[in-house]
Amino acid sequence: MDTAYGIKRIESKNARAAIIQKISADFNLMPLVAEAYYKQISTYFAQHANVQLTSGQICYEAVAAEEPAGKHIALAKKVSCRLKLNDIDTDLEVLADYGLAGLRRHRILRLTQEAYDQDALLSYEDLAVLLTSSPATMKRDIRALKQDGYFVMTRGAKHDMGPGLSHKTQILELYFKAYTFTEIEQKTNHSERAVYRYLRDFTQVATLHHQGFPRGQIRLISHFSDRLIREYLSLYEEYQHTDRMTELLHPEPMDEKKGDL
Repeated sequence: MDTAYGIKRIESKNARAAIIQKISADFNLMPLVAEAYYKQISTYFAQHANVQLTSGQICYEAVAAEEPAGKHIALAKKVSCRLKLNDIDTDLEVLADYGLAGLRRHRILRLTQEAYDQDALLSYEDLAVLLTSSPATMKRDIRALKQDGYFVMTRGAKHDMGPGLSHKTQILELYFKAYTFTEIEQKTNHSERAVYRYLRDFTQVATLHHQGFPRGQIRLISHFSDRLIREYLSLYEEYQHTDRMTELLHPEPMDEKKGDL
């Protein structure tokens, strides 16, 4: 049947086969190696170019949050982020109430948080391009937002925190002080999902510490920095007797809860 109809020959006359042939010829590669390149490039395309967007969204390539300070941007890992540049539901109301500067700052909060939720960080330059402004204006706006009590997680902010507490520790401290998730979201501009992620990481460190693991082993198991582990353990020592800490580290079994009803 295949011989009669030439199915194998026809199957090789598709775009995939044509691209593999071009890769093989242009780079002098074995067909098998060229096919492996094609598969990998297809994966990259799906991650960075074939991004589904909704109304008001754009796709923006930002530096991954894991990349260290000082690494050349051209060599840094990038993340394709879906960012809501225009949100009609809130932007027009903010514009009417607070003017252009207020709208710009409102968008800074939204864009930086969305990028961070996707494991990326925006720089002042990124924000300037996105909002058709200047890096100097972005710095001024972010300074004003911080004075109003907001956390604004930019690439520069993460790598220039200095000796103060990390934003994760500050957010967790609000939780242990009995702030609600809604209050933490409003105060820090961090999503509930992000807060849950910080709580999960903290729980891992605190549980290992409670089980008697030394700090060095906690670092090896958790892959967190020495500084973050030190901050989390300090937080544990300060709030270990609070209701929030007890609920987090020693949740009641469901059977006991049913018996109390």
